[in-house]
Amino acid sequence: MQGRVRAGEYRTDQGKVKSDGDKSDPMSTMYIPALAAFGGSAFGAVSTIVSGWFSGRRKRRERHHARSFSTREHLYHSFIEEASRLYAEALVKDQTEIPQLVSLYTLVGRMRILSSNEVVQAAERAGHLIIETYLSPNRTFIDLPRFIEEMDPLRAFGEACRRELIELAAE
Repeated sequence: MQGRVRAGEYRTDQGKVKSDGDKSDPMSTMYIPALAAFGGSAFGAVSTIVSGWFSGRRKRRERHHARSFSTREHLYHSFIEEASRLYAEALVKDQTEIPQLVSLYTLVGRMRILSSNEVVQAAERAGHLIIETYLSPNRTFIDLPRFIEEMDPLRAFGEACRRELIELAAE
């Protein structure tokens, strides 16, 4: 009768009792290189997937950043053109162009969504200045020296936009 098999042991085909920790077992030595190869392949696959995910994420963020920059630049350009035109008309006309003022404030509303508070406040001040200019007496060329300081009502707006775009480009 053969001996008992204890925990951690097994019986071979020849009837010998061997333990799980026996180094002479050819099956246990075959697992180590196979597991190492599998582990290396799995690590390589996972690192490729993670690297691709981070790369794609960075590209999407850069595209969004460039699109945001371009959108703001176009918005500020449109505001400056509209505000300049309205200010020039306000200097020489008494009648307010309400649809154009609404168009100007539509641009300010879009800025509230996209821009910093500094830019929005500068745009609102420019809008208020245009309205005040419509309400003031018409100006002539002779009045030019007295209001030369007022001739650039969009200076603060332009400087605020420049600062914001520089900060945005630095991110």
